[in-house]
This record gives sequence, C-alpha cells and structure tokens, in this order.
Amino acid sequence: MTLSGQAYKCSAGETFDSVALEVYGAEKYACDLLCANPSLCRKTVFTGGEILELPVVEIQETGKAGYMPANAPWKE
Repeated sequence: MTLSGQAYKCSAGETFDSVALEVYGAEKYACDLLCANPSLCRKTVFTGGEILELPVVEIQETGKAGYMPANAPWKE
C-alpha cells in the first residue's frame, strides 16, 4: 500500500466510513483507510483529533463494473 503523504484530522463522531466518503467519495474505501492506520483500527467512532494517514487508492469512474445507471435499462 502506498501512502499519499497527506493526513486527515478527524472530528468527533466521524468513522472510517464517513472519512472515506468525505475524502474518496465512497464508503467502500474505508477498508483502505483501516489498513493504512492499523493503530486506530479498533476505534469505531473517533473522539476528535485523531490523525489518519491517507493511502493512495484507485477510484473507479462511472461506467465501470459496480456502477448503477441513473435509469434502468428497461425504462429507456
């Protein structure tokens, strides 16, 4: 795993899921955040002030596997 060299300071009440959504645009990248920050992996909710190392992740673009179209194909 490659770290981006950037850090994220957590606010009280945030979780790995909410940080992943804020930083990467999708909660599915929470696993990448957990792997990059093993010392914090047992925290479910941050108290505020925790510093997360941000890993470099490959973000899937729309139109690739796992993407849901806005309209169902049978409605077109």
